[in-house]
Order: sequence, then C-alpha cells, then structure tokens
Amino acid sequence: MPGPQRSVLGSLVLIAAVVTFGVGAFAYTAGWLTPNRLTSTKLVSALAPPGGPALGHRRNHAKGVCFTGTFEANGNASAISRASMFAAGQYPVVGRLNLATPDPNAADPTVRVRGIGVQISAPDGNVWRMALIDPPVFAVSTPQGFYDLLEASTSKDPEAMKGFIAAHPEFAAFGEWATKAPWTASYAEVAFNSLNAFIFTDGSGAEHAVRWSLRPEARPVPITAEDFAKLGANYLEEDITKRVASSPQRWTLVLTVADPSDPTSDPTKAWPPGRRTVEAGTLAVQKIESEADGPCRDINFDPTILPDGIKVSDDPFPAARSAAYAKSYDLRTSEASSYPRTEASAKP
Repeated sequence: MPGPQRSVLGSLVLIAAVVTFGVGAFAYTAGWLTPNRLTSTKLVSALAPPGGPALGHRRNHAKGVCFTGTFEANGNASAISRASMFAAGQYPVVGRLNLATPDPNAADPTVRVRGIGVQISAPDGNVWRMALIDPPVFAVSTPQGFYDLLEASTSKDPEAMKGFIAAHPEFAAFGEWATKAPWTASYAEVAFNSLNAFIFTDGSGAEHAVRWSLRPEARPVPITAEDFAKLGANYLEEDITKRVASSPQRWTLVLTVADPSDPTSDPTKAWPPGRRTVEAGTLAVQKIESEADGPCRDINFDPTILPDGIKVSDDPFPAARSAAYAKSYDLRTSEASSYPRTEASAKP
C-alpha cells in the first residue's frame, strides 16, 4: 500500500494539471506587497496558459454560465450580522457558475475546481459579492505561496513541483482532496466554500469571525473521472440548464462561527468540527443564461464588496483577490472586441 508521501508526491502530474486549470480558483495578489515582490500584473500574467490569455475573458474562471435568482433569508443570521440582506425576506441575486481555468473552451472533465460567484442586493443599496469554490481548504497559506505554486506548475524543471510541496507542507491537504475527492456531474450537486474568514458585526456592535458554505439541496451522486469524461466537454452547463428549466436549484447558506482560538488568516486551515453554525437562508437559482448575453458578464465578483455588517478579517487574501480581479477586469474590458459575442449580444 502506498505511503502518505507517495499519495501526494506520486500524483504530481495530476496536481500540476489541477494547478494549471484549477488551483487558480482565486486570482491572488496583494496590493500591499512591494512591487519588487508581487503585483497584480505579475500574478495575473502568471495565470495565463502557454499560448497566452483568452482575450476578452476573465483571466481565471474563464469558463462559466450566468444565473439569476433570489436569496431567501430566514432572519436567523441577524443574530450575528446587521447586514440588511439577512433580515427575513427575498433579495435578487445575479451569479455565475464556473470552472477554475484560464481557458474558456476547456473540457469540463479537465478542470478539478468548480466555483460560484454570487451578488446579493438589498433595497437599501447594500450589495454583497462573494466567490466560493468546492475544495474544503485552499492550497497555500499566503499570496506569495500561490504565485510560487503557479511558477512551479509551469516550470520545465521536473523537480519543481516536488520542491514546492516540500517547501509548503500546507499543500498536502489540498493535494489529498484534488487527487481523491469524488467528482459529481452537476453544478447542482456541489457544495461551495468561502475558505476566507470575514468579520460579521451584529446590532450591538459585537464581532464574529465567520466562514460560510453553500450546501446543495440536490443529493451529490459520485461519478468517476472516467465516466464524467464520457458525458461531453460542456456537460455541466447543459445539465444545470435543464435542471433549472425544470425547477429552481437551491443551496442553503450556512455560516460557521469561529471560536477565539480558530485561525482567521490562513485558508489552508479548516476550523474544527462542532463550531456554531447558522443557516441563514436559501439561494434559489431560477434562470440560466449564456455568459455572452447574461447579466453576470460584466460583474467583477470582488469579495471585498461587502454590506454594512460584514468586513474583511486579518486574512490577506480577499484584498489580494480584489487587486487581481480589478486587473483582470481592466484587461478583459479593454479587449471587448476580441470576445466572441453571439448574434443577439452583438446587436446595439
């Protein structure tokens, strides 16, 4: 039986593929890092595949589909945050289901990490944007570590990934998930996780460190990677389109509240089981639209766009992601003429 080291190091080819197409689940950089170390330009450039970026597209999570729907708040989360969209009621949502790849034409079975971007709007003008992925932990503990991972995954040195893993022991948990977690053949069956910690402020001014998840109503049905590959290159979009046309697809928003001893600055460290959880409400996806014509096309799912009652924690990644997302947005909007529009979207 292979030992723990082989279970991770022996799968370097798969892990490298995950990095190339999926570990870039968050385009991290840090505006507060010195220019000589890491910048948004440097890191966004590192996300590009060997043939260069797909012009007009997001620099990562380039393959995706828009949706609209509602967030049905039950009022429970008002106990830990004064954010207006936690008051009982329904709030409009624009979102995007996506694959963590810089290639908008990548075949679904080649991309290990799946994501969801969500924008919830409240009548008082507050907006909450979030970007979640399906791994239970992130791959690295610092923005610089993420850049190093990208560099190692594309290096011509056959020892580069092995050296990276040796220098970043925190990568092992993600590597285990990437190589052993079961696949599903539907976005509707995926549980998405925020991974980053945020600070929720309640009506009394008390603060609570929180991570959250979107847990699917649909029962996950495991499928092998080989059987998933047989379903076709674009099966995920085809499947979710059919499901939503039949009935709304739902996820429960579950907030996990940290204990004082829980780390809030490191997304590679999962909080222990048994922490307090709050079911805040239900995300209902009611309509699927092609991204070319859909309402999510020009939304930047910047996780630092937060309502009153939620703010960033000491986790450096939300601010880092914000800088990279802004750079990616500027690039793709300046390349709009290169985006392959449909006949309907091309009309004035």
